[in-house]
Amino acid sequence: MRIRYSEAAAGLALALGCSAPALAGDGDVAGPAVEVAPYAPDSGTLAIHCGSLIDGLAGRPLGATTVVIRDGRIVALEAGRSAPAGVPVLDLGDRTCLPGLVDMHTHLTDRPGDTADLSIYYRRTLEQQLPLALENAHTTLLAGFTAARDVGTYIGWADRAMRDEIDAGRAPGPRVQVAGFYLTIPGGGGDLVIPGRAESEIPARVRMGVARGPEEFRRKAEQAVAGGADLLKLIASGAVLAYGGVPGEPEMTPEEIRAVVEVAHRNGLKVAAHAHGARSIKEAILAGADTIEHASLIDDEAIALAREHGVALSMDVYNGDYIDTEGRRQGWPEEFLRKNLETTEAQRQGFTKAHAAGVRIVYGTDAAVYPHGLNARQFPIMVQRGMTPMEAIQ
Repeated sequence: MRIRYSEAAAGLALALGCSAPALAGDGDVAGPAVEVAPYAPDSGTLAIHCGSLIDGLAGRPLGATTVVIRDGRIVALEAGRSAPAGVPVLDLGDRTCLPGLVDMHTHLTDRPGDTADLSIYYRRTLEQQLPLALENAHTTLLAGFTAARDVGTYIGWADRAMRDEIDAGRAPGPRVQVAGFYLTIPGGGGDLVIPGRAESEIPARVRMGVARGPEEFRRKAEQAVAGGADLLKLIASGAVLAYGGVPGEPEMTPEEIRAVVEVAHRNGLKVAAHAHGARSIKEAILAGADTIEHASLIDDEAIALAREHGVALSMDVYNGDYIDTEGRRQGWPEEFLRKNLETTEAQRQGFTKAHAAGVRIVYGTDAAVYPHGLNARQFPIMVQRGMTPMEAIQ
């Protein structure tokens, strides 16, 4: 599909008006909206003058650069402020441009307003969830994030339906990899069991990945692969925003984790392992998981293992603030608020230690815990906790 130029600009993160110095501050990183100049429909070309450019490769911003976009694709980078004759120009003055950003941990089908009453997912159908997902995906794109992993949805395959609409050109959104559904134990962090509600009330569409034992997890993983998942998401430990579980305690066994990993790797897919507790982090790494999600209670041994095995950490170090303020104001369950307080500062300390130890950390925010489109709010926390602005961007 042809991307509108407002969206192509978002792909350069121009909608953020973002620059490396801005990431060091305490406030929002979003700048004022940029009006995109009219473009010539017959040429489909636009030149953007940037005050400086971060290309994601160099260790510093480059000087003034002109970015040329044709038919929704970046086709040239030219030093200075030159533009082909007859091509409309968007002059951003001294603003810094950077490539489209990647969020490695989102839940594009979900919304933070649903957390106060998760039983909403008992009533919603995939057909009802899809328009919400597409709206969230478009919002994410316009925030400058042109690629994302969707690492789990309560309504099975809602993320696949969203991805397929985007890929077919019927809806605007980032390039998305999807997991299809959570692989989780009964009553685990990915199972939508709610106190006071009978399990018979829970529709099958929100329990597609519930399993127990290596063979059953292997079968569920194979179903996810056959259904078109781009990655597999397993819930190795208890969760913060789920009833009954303890974030620091294991839920899946090493054998169950290994069964999922074997299926994924045999089919060329990666495994994202939700693991807050140190024991679950270590077991997931040793079982072959490719990324550890959250890693809130990581210890020195787990940090060393992650470095040794080349496993990346996706640590959502911003959203604890949102949960403690907006979640409390919106009446989220007290259990969720308590577990958030038990993990937020520990996770940030672990982030600092893991970064100092040279562990690879990817940018993952857990968008849907907070509103979609605010993904960039994690950058300042990463800088405050030890990264340089350029390291956070890269």
